[in-house]
Amino acid sequence: MTSQFDLGNVRLLGATEVGYTRRGQRSTSELLALAFRQALEEAGLRASDIDGLGVASFTHGPDRAIDLAWKLGLQPRWIMDDSNGGASGLNILQHAMRAVQAGDARAIAIVAGDHFEPEDFRRLVENYNQTTRDHLRPLGAGSPNQVFAMLTAAQMRALGLERADYGALVMRQRQWAALNPQAVYRSPMSLDDYLNAPDVSWPLGRLDCVPVVDGANALIVTRQDHPAAQGRPAITVRALRGLHNIDDQQGDGLSTGLARLAPDLWPQSGLSPADMDVVSIYDDYPVMVLAQLQDLGFFQAQDAKRFIHEDIAAGRLALNTSGGQLSAGQAGAACSLHGLVEVMRQLGGQAGERQVPQARFGLVTGYGMVEYRYGMCSTALILESLS
Repeated sequence: MTSQFDLGNVRLLGATEVGYTRRGQRSTSELLALAFRQALEEAGLRASDIDGLGVASFTHGPDRAIDLAWKLGLQPRWIMDDSNGGASGLNILQHAMRAVQAGDARAIAIVAGDHFEPEDFRRLVENYNQTTRDHLRPLGAGSPNQVFAMLTAAQMRALGLERADYGALVMRQRQWAALNPQAVYRSPMSLDDYLNAPDVSWPLGRLDCVPVVDGANALIVTRQDHPAAQGRPAITVRALRGLHNIDDQQGDGLSTGLARLAPDLWPQSGLSPADMDVVSIYDDYPVMVLAQLQDLGFFQAQDAKRFIHEDIAAGRLALNTSGGQLSAGQAGAACSLHGLVEVMRQLGGQAGERQVPQARFGLVTGYGMVEYRYGMCSTALILESLS
């Protein structure tokens, strides 16, 4: 008999993405509403079928989830806001799964997205939290670029890497993006293009930094016995773990919460890194892609260079097949669902030219919320296609 809280009775439906754009014209509310409507259409549901709503956004304020519910004409029995950046979507999902299992709601829509005017982004970066506003901005270090430049330099020393090694990762993601019609940046990229891109903060160049775009993502969470889950690609959850503020910002930032949750994540799923057919790793900067993969056991420190060139660059590991944020774009808090939507599309056989053959198992991570030195939130999710 299936336990009430067995993750296998959860189904994820309606993976959708509102095409990312540079300097788009739709407001944040409009983007979230469009993602919601597209997810309903993809899942074969009506708005009246939705009785739960989770929202992740930086620019939706002063509105909250309840305001969006009103605009969408919903009467939710379950509702949640989460603004923890790259971890927010998986945070909401963790709660939403338990809610549908417990009967608090039957079908929960999770939406995430943002629209940025130039002033919106500047205001967000300079006032990201109290630490940034009061202590880092006065020093001229309010941008995350400087923080992750220091992390990249530290990782280069620790793993014996050069800029060209990071370039191999970025170039491979651009190759994936070329197959994704919704990616903002799809043109070919050579190693010279990467190495000669304008400097941002050594050792970071422009192509190491995610481009800011507008867009939104959404999906629906329900149980396996919901009518909408019948006759569609059956995508379920094998494991989901989160761990936050692991060291009070006292560590070196090169190890995330994933290192401590991995010993539970993999046994819970009954799988290993070698079993993953497709992987979406949160990629605000290349340094954090490698840090998370190392924490999850995909490679050991002494093997980093070989892993980059023989597994990532050669395509043996289907990593960030949308192009990742580095090429598809970072649409604010939509980044917290971008990788999840991509893996759901891959497991459902809906990824078009970039489809990974016979993809059954997928991994998604979330990372974010920088305090003084690095991100404090880490989440990881393992999915399975039952189709």
